[in-house]
Amino acid sequence: MTGVRVVPRRYGPVSCEVMRLSVRYSASLVAAIVLTLCAGIWAQAQSTASQTAGNGTYIAVDPLANVRYDNRYDVSLGMAYDHMKAGPSLLQGSNLGGLDLSASYWFSKHWAVEGTGRGYAGTSGAAPNTVGIQGPFVAQYLFVAGPEWLGPHNKHGALIAHAMFGGARGVFEHDLRGNSPSVVDFYNNQTAPAAIIGGHMDLNRSAHWVFRITPDAVVTRYSINYGSKITQNDVNFALSIGVQYKFSKKR
Repeated sequence: MTGVRVVPRRYGPVSCEVMRLSVRYSASLVAAIVLTLCAGIWAQAQSTASQTAGNGTYIAVDPLANVRYDNRYDVSLGMAYDHMKAGPSLLQGSNLGGLDLSASYWFSKHWAVEGTGRGYAGTSGAAPNTVGIQGPFVAQYLFVAGPEWLGPHNKHGALIAHAMFGGARGVFEHDLRGNSPSVVDFYNNQTAPAAIIGGHMDLNRSAHWVFRITPDAVVTRYSINYGSKITQNDVNFALSIGVQYKFSKKR
């Protein structure tokens, strides 16, 4: 009909509901980080307050007095968030949750090798389709390793940078009911190259325990085996919040 323009299926508008959910999820995550940091600072202030001895004198207690940054090994575990695109031209992203397990071996005060295994899972928006698929399950598993550098630090905390490389396992076809991923503009299930570039923001709680926030850029190189059969680099944001334990063994 004259004057009528049909929008191609794969470039349809993003669901307003998905956008609202994404905004609420992000706002809640930021609020949780702020509240956790405030609680940590308050707890540290309480623990460093003077204590009264039996004879009425005051004894200063500093739980950070033995922070030395001279440990050989450390391990950390945190709750993890990852934003991911499940397809090369998909407009709706997916907000995934999971776990981040990392460990480091320190060669010197400033340099270490770090390895991490991360698993994320959730649901993703899908392109409009004729088979009734909405919000299918997707997952991403990352296994990477690389150099880690200790930056500015003192007994209260530290900034640490890392750049790790390895692979990602993407699960995109779990809920497609046997249909091709082209139906919803998804990638195929696959193992692909991946990198994680970012670092840690550490708040020391004692000589061994650390509260840790880890913001990262996650780079993946997924492909499709249908249509144009393209391979695409995607850069997405990930965030982990958890604790680190520094073992007693010294360098």
